[in-house]
Amino acid sequence: MATRRILLGAAGAALLTPLLSTATGLTAASASTAGGSAIGSTSGRSATRTGRRTGQPLQLRFPRPTGPFPVGTTELHLVDPHRDDPYVPGSPRELMISIWYPSRGAHAEPAPYFPPLTAQLYAEDAAEQLQQPVDAIDWVGAKSHAGLLAPVSTSWGKRPVVLFSPGAGVPRGLGSILVAELASRGYAVVTIDHTYEAAGVEFPGGRLELQNLPDGDIFQLVRRVRIADFQLVLDSIAVLAAGGNPDAGQRRLPAGLGQILDLSRIGSFGHSAGGISSADVMDVDRRVKAGINMDGTLGVGYPAGTNAPVVEHGLDRPFLLLGAGGTGPDGAPQTHRTQPSWGLFWDNSTGWKRDLNVPDGMHFTFTDHQALIPWFDRFIDVPPELTARSIGSVDPNSILRSLRTYIPAFFDQHLRDRPGNKLWRGDSPNHPGIRFIA
Repeated sequence: MATRRILLGAAGAALLTPLLSTATGLTAASASTAGGSAIGSTSGRSATRTGRRTGQPLQLRFPRPTGPFPVGTTELHLVDPHRDDPYVPGSPRELMISIWYPSRGAHAEPAPYFPPLTAQLYAEDAAEQLQQPVDAIDWVGAKSHAGLLAPVSTSWGKRPVVLFSPGAGVPRGLGSILVAELASRGYAVVTIDHTYEAAGVEFPGGRLELQNLPDGDIFQLVRRVRIADFQLVLDSIAVLAAGGNPDAGQRRLPAGLGQILDLSRIGSFGHSAGGISSADVMDVDRRVKAGINMDGTLGVGYPAGTNAPVVEHGLDRPFLLLGAGGTGPDGAPQTHRTQPSWGLFWDNSTGWKRDLNVPDGMHFTFTDHQALIPWFDRFIDVPPELTARSIGSVDPNSILRSLRTYIPAFFDQHLRDRPGNKLWRGDSPNHPGIRFIA
């Protein structure tokens, strides 16, 4: 059995590379964040470099969400007693998820960016790829912009629900910037770790389950397992909305969390394999009303590519394709004009659809690396080949602002009936890093 591999639905194939390899993306660019707020000030460069010489690790900094609501979060341990885990036969399928939600703003301890054992695992691989000591960056102590178990804001009624799935091999926390943004705009966002496919998933009690994948061509298996994982999550939030507690250990949840979940308005988005999964689950489960695929190649795992079920069927509900500039066939942009499975999916889909491309971006432009790597590069020398192969040369200020505009606007239009017609008409001078593909 192989361990600690990452599967990327990009470049027309399932790529198996080490966690945080050059395909996964630590890179360099400007240090400011979206929305005009800096991740760190320029005066911090000298202070932090001095601190590094005295053994102080570099602290992670993230752009603050721009929506009107403070953000809360909690995690749940889900167990499906009716499903044998395909990666560890004889054991029930287990998942860890987090729910991010609008909070009342009462004081709450900031939630960890990664659980501690997950952070350690990530730090080891990051250190190798960044060519730095393992303690150069404080992954374990990093905090998100969400209050742990913060009181739920219930005064505005029920909230649309959006599921988020990361790329294969990647922890669910690596999408925290976009997830927090949606929660700050009034969404309940559920993030999913796919056990034994992710490099490591941390369960209550300090149990860390490492990646455990069979050898050979496994992406059809990965896709089937992820669909069932999504459906377990959908069933579990239905239990929560009905007043139950789906957590396997019956741990305390924030009061009122279930009552804000509007199960008639569910969307999904994800990066790489997570974007493929968002399309796949919509193909088989009509509870999901709208979805976004961020640079996942829809034909991955199928010999012809275009014979993947969701590609052959298309979708009759809203779907947004977001591709990078150099992840399509032979280094071309990944669009419905260049990638065969995207093209057939586009032709066969009858619902609302758009295809947006980031010409100067790369596969991990759609993750937190787009903000983190410019921050790292202010204090350490990030290998330039990592930059080129992960986030490319796109301006980080501009693209983060754009992603935090288009993704909420998509769900606002299709889950909240708030049309953003001008935004969807074509290229905008306000978002120069985004191109519409007709």
